[in-house]
Amino acid sequence: MLVLLLIFRETEGAKKTYGVYDSSNPVKLFIFGDSYVDTGNFVHSESYKVPNGITYPGKPAGRFCDGRNLADYLASYLKIETPTPYAFINSTNMQCGVNFGYGGTGVFSTSIDGPNTTSQIDSFQKLIEQNQIIKQDLQSAIALVNAGANDYTNALKDGKFLNLPSFRDSLVKQIAVNLKRIHSLGINKVAVTLLQPVGCLPVLNLIALRLECVDLLNAVSRDHNKLLLQAVQDLNQETGGQSVFITLDLYNSFLSAIETIKKQRAENSTWMNPLQPCCEGKTLADSCGTVDDNGSKRYSLCDTPTLSFFWDVVHPSQKGWSAIFPLLQSSIGQLITT
Repeated sequence: MLVLLLIFRETEGAKKTYGVYDSSNPVKLFIFGDSYVDTGNFVHSESYKVPNGITYPGKPAGRFCDGRNLADYLASYLKIETPTPYAFINSTNMQCGVNFGYGGTGVFSTSIDGPNTTSQIDSFQKLIEQNQIIKQDLQSAIALVNAGANDYTNALKDGKFLNLPSFRDSLVKQIAVNLKRIHSLGINKVAVTLLQPVGCLPVLNLIALRLECVDLLNAVSRDHNKLLLQAVQDLNQETGGQSVFITLDLYNSFLSAIETIKKQRAENSTWMNPLQPCCEGKTLADSCGTVDDNGSKRYSLCDTPTLSFFWDVVHPSQKGWSAIFPLLQSSIGQLITT
């Protein structure tokens, strides 16, 4: 058995997560969702523009942050390389699975012209039908699904937010349909993330001067998660009580990591304010990586990205994910042990 030892020095969290890769590991990871898990599918986006990727791998690489994201950390935990983005797959690079995640998309259609979760699962099914993914690949496979936040943002723009309970019900029902479909295609371990505390995102916590999360907005996440937890419980009951479906609690993991950082800062930690983005557009029309016609930056960048929790106004930095991921590991362990 060939074991490759890789040592990374960015953060203590990364040291705990990145380490040993096992080339004989039969586990394959199939990823569906949005920019929290996209590792390169949204080719014509700011994820391929400077300064994204500044921490890892040192240049833009298709991730909406300065380095690794949730998909990378989960793959490393499973001791496999990060699965190849669907946009770049071929017959030789799917040994660890496929990442279908696409930044900006959602469970339903959003303002981004990219594949929503249903379309991503369609692509997965097509690979199975073409025998590019065989049943043997699926026997030890794990699926990760992260979607929903962009749907709420889109609903706010389209006025659907005015009938939030009805929209939330339809959203969670569709997530359940997607999870059940992934399982029906042959994957017996499916992890779905709970919605992050949206009131903590810098794009929204600005109304609290980025000193606190906005609890009124976090209530949207809590209500969504309550319904999703029940839906997952119902799905497991349909499978005879097996723990096919598990949830990864991004909501409480975000909150816990943020509060821990706040306490550390009070003790002279070098962390930035965890509710402050490292990279931010100069106007609402600009984003991290935006330049004008002359190539001049339309964004500001913090001095030390590796000390930030949020990379931009929506996405955690690599340092942020390294603080969040250990809080998810007890749940993720169920993917392997059950």
